[in-house]
Amino acid sequence: MLAVAVPTIRADLGLTTASAAWVMSGYVLGYAGFTLLGGRAADLLGRRRMFLTWLGVFLVFSMLGGFAINGWVLVVARFVTGVAAAFMTPAAMSIITTSYPEGPQRDQALLVFAGVGAGGFSLGLVIGGLLTELGWRWVFFAPVFLAGAILLAALRLLPAEPRPEPAPRGHDLFGAASAAAAMLLLAYGIVRLEHRGEGLGLTLGALAAGMALVAAFTVIERRAKAPLVRLGIFRRAAMVRADVGALLFVGAFFGFQFVVTLYLQELRGWSSLRTAIALLSMGCDVVLAPALTPRLVNRYGNSRVVFGGFLLAIVAYGLFLPVDRDWSYAAMFPSLIIAGTAFALAYGPLTIAATDSVTEEEHGLASGLLYTFTQFGSAVGISTVTAVYGIAALGGDGSPDAVLDAYRTSLVVPVVMVLLGAAVSALGLRNGARRTARHEAAAPVTRDGADDGSPGHGRRRPTPNP
Repeated sequence: MLAVAVPTIRADLGLTTASAAWVMSGYVLGYAGFTLLGGRAADLLGRRRMFLTWLGVFLVFSMLGGFAINGWVLVVARFVTGVAAAFMTPAAMSIITTSYPEGPQRDQALLVFAGVGAGGFSLGLVIGGLLTELGWRWVFFAPVFLAGAILLAALRLLPAEPRPEPAPRGHDLFGAASAAAAMLLLAYGIVRLEHRGEGLGLTLGALAAGMALVAAFTVIERRAKAPLVRLGIFRRAAMVRADVGALLFVGAFFGFQFVVTLYLQELRGWSSLRTAIALLSMGCDVVLAPALTPRLVNRYGNSRVVFGGFLLAIVAYGLFLPVDRDWSYAAMFPSLIIAGTAFALAYGPLTIAATDSVTEEEHGLASGLLYTFTQFGSAVGISTVTAVYGIAALGGDGSPDAVLDAYRTSLVVPVVMVLLGAAVSALGLRNGARRTARHEAAAPVTRDGADDGSPGHGRRRPTPNP
């Protein structure tokens, strides 16, 4: 919701361009920096407890942002709400994955969960445009009322859980500190790519320090008696593919959305409300994710549906590459509707694959890893298209045609990201086919050769005695 409100906030509070950018980046920094820790906290300290506690924190600091009278209060509020989301979202997802047995029921629940999230991405733009017309502070106050309603409902509907047993080997405090510091520095370095002219040395230094802390974290986890992250979880190839695929897909989606928003508002002069309504067609995932995606997953499997989503995304972003100054909405519509359809197909199945076959004790960790990759994806997508746009714009003369050329150049970034994602997801197709072949080869047969799902490993069922 905040994406279309930033220009109004900047004008009202008299913020510099850099300060206004940190209103968006602060949330990403908090979210990406603490999601891994938040996911593990849900496993160790209780999923319901983490969800309720951090939902309350989210509510309080969202209200603080609505009352902010200067930029630094707004950035702090956004950072803390990002941290709250980092603890709250993996807890919510792991509540779902532990409430349903592995199989069709859990897949259906996760597809609904992902569909609601996908709808939030798209409808947030429209709602943000409407609320900004009333006053930008409502962009902060509206989540307060929504979070309050969810908090009351959760207190009543979420079943109580036993208090977690104290960790017999203690908690991995050094691992937690190094993980949080590493994620914060990496996220900071990535979002700084948007802030050109503030010093390349600091950006590279943050990224280098973050990578060094990742290495330190790995050493700590190998030696810890009770590691925050069991490194063996990264041997699950399907989970790693899903996490990397989510990073690339979400990064491309948000990068594309960001460039289109700039094109419509800055080059075409459209209002925030008109821009939000124009992008509403990308919200088709609200309908498609719960209605179409489950049927496709049941029929073709996660891997094929994810791959189809990437292919559609390639088409969507590729169609927008030749964008012109006087394009009609009809010319833009195919890209927008196909992009929304691609999101509906890929996002939910990626969520399933990221937690599939993970033990219940590590569902919070798997969820935290997924959302860590997702948040880094959004940061990478937006920061990279912004940096590419800035470099391309520097080579122009500032005319509308030069600005348009810079937009076209930056649109190459989401195309490259979904091409890479399609290559990653194609590996899942090959491995999935092998698993299917092995399953069919080992399946028991009835008298007519059909798989009856019973143990027997190829033995024929005896003829019943008449």
